Amino acid sequence: MKKFLKIFGGFLLFQIIYIPLICIVLIYYGPFTNIRDMIVTTSMTTMRHQYFATFFLSDEQIEEILKRNRPEEILADQNLDDIKIENTTESSADPTEGIELVDVSSKTFKGYLLIVKDPSRVKLATAPRLGKVGSTTSQIIEANDAIGGINAGGFADDALGTGGKPSGIIIEDGKLKTTNAYGSYSIVGIDKDNKMIVSNSMTYSRMKQLNIQSAVSFGPIIIINGQPTIRSGDGGWGIQPRTAIGQKKDGTILMLVIDGRQANSLGATLKNVQDIFLQYGAYNAFNLDGGASTTMVYNNKLVNNPSDIMGERYVPCAFIITKPKAK
Repeated sequence: MKKFLKIFGGFLLFQIIYIPLICIVLIYYGPFTNIRDMIVTTSMTTMRHQYFATFFLSDEQIEEILKRNRPEEILADQNLDDIKIENTTESSADPTEGIELVDVSSKTFKGYLLIVKDPSRVKLATAPRLGKVGSTTSQIIEANDAIGGINAGGFADDALGTGGKPSGIIIEDGKLKTTNAYGSYSIVGIDKDNKMIVSNSMTYSRMKQLNIQSAVSFGPIIIINGQPTIRSGDGGWGIQPRTAIGQKKDGTILMLVIDGRQANSLGATLKNVQDIFLQYGAYNAFNLDGGASTTMVYNNKLVNNPSDIMGERYVPCAFIITKPKAK
């Protein structure tokens, strides 16, 4: 009996100590580079769990992995003349006319795409008390009597904050809503002709020259002029809940959310997001604030399942879909 207990104890010790150590060595220093890169890119974008990378790898190794997976830094101008607005919604009593909600889920995540044929119905809207406290995406949509929308830009306060202090720059109805009018920003905007503009570096003065009516900071660019920016790797941001926006050459706006950090939906890489946009014909596409902020609302219903245990998070702004004018 003592011999059996000794053997069993040794086996149990092997299971508890040595097997995890072997797995760590194989993942971080062995042949499983794809798994290692996924762990590193995911942990380094969460802020709270970066130790999953920093404990095992040097700063130089981490930076090399991130650099190899990141999208290309695109500074070229867009070919806005290639975008030909074809679809407009005539006056209608049906607010869902010209809008389609598509399930784009895969084996590893649940995702949803809103297809808005008339780009003039999409605009940026901010929380009523921007700068002090944010609102949920549902509240922003309700306050603007809109039919739906998604969360947009990020915010500077911590994870338990109010969502009222936006990061970067915000333009709503052609007006600057933030105080930082200097410097350059990574933005997605919609101009007076309802064409989506994406840039990794744009000044506010340039935004005024382009007559941008709606704009928000985040990034990176996922597709520009029909060309994907992620040519190798997963995009460098790991697996997370995602929110993104794109536009087709005919003007159609694409709004995407993907749930994450859940047993039935782990999340998506930026490469997954890029693949979905390419599948649905996006000519330009841009990553928005994801994580616990990821939210889609349509026709008075919360479409996705936000990862925050409290439900919808307070955010500074959202891209909303306005209702058509009634006949």
